[in-house]
Amino acid sequence: MSASLQPLRLDEFLDWERSQEERYKFDGIQPVAMTGSSRPHSRIGTRLVVALAGAVRPPCEVFGPDLKVLTTRRVRYPDASVVCGVAPDDDGDLIAALTDRRVKAIEYAAVPSILVYLALEQDRPEITVRRRSAAWEAETVAGVQTILELWEIGARIAMSAIYDAA
Repeated sequence: MSASLQPLRLDEFLDWERSQEERYKFDGIQPVAMTGSSRPHSRIGTRLVVALAGAVRPPCEVFGPDLKVLTTRRVRYPDASVVCGVAPDDDGDLIAALTDRRVKAIEYAAVPSILVYLALEQDRPEITVRRRSAAWEAETVAGVQTILELWEIGARIAMSAIYDAA
């Protein structure tokens, strides 16, 4: 996209993005090109998707970082998403997700179908869990021997499945 300073509306961004070869997130004003992640970030994100895939049951489905999540006036691509039941699917645009700290957490909380939000640490076995049912209060799950309880989707995941045991 050209270096236009004129803000876009979400619908304008979505129309524009569908014709792009590269993936972009939307900050509420302009498209932002997606960049690659670090090896540790990619490793734990992949392990989370695999662990979730082995833990959830129908009608839930697990998706990786290519699934778009529409929040209030923004577009995000979380590392992992779990969609349960029939979710709205508008030409590939999703409005439900699972899987940084403040802005994204607030945006995800504004989407009624999002029940839980996870923020994974890259350098230690620790996950911050925020649940709609707990008024989005932060809960910390830490330690490689711990079990991550995601009762919202009927899943129990060993932290060792996400993080190295050593």
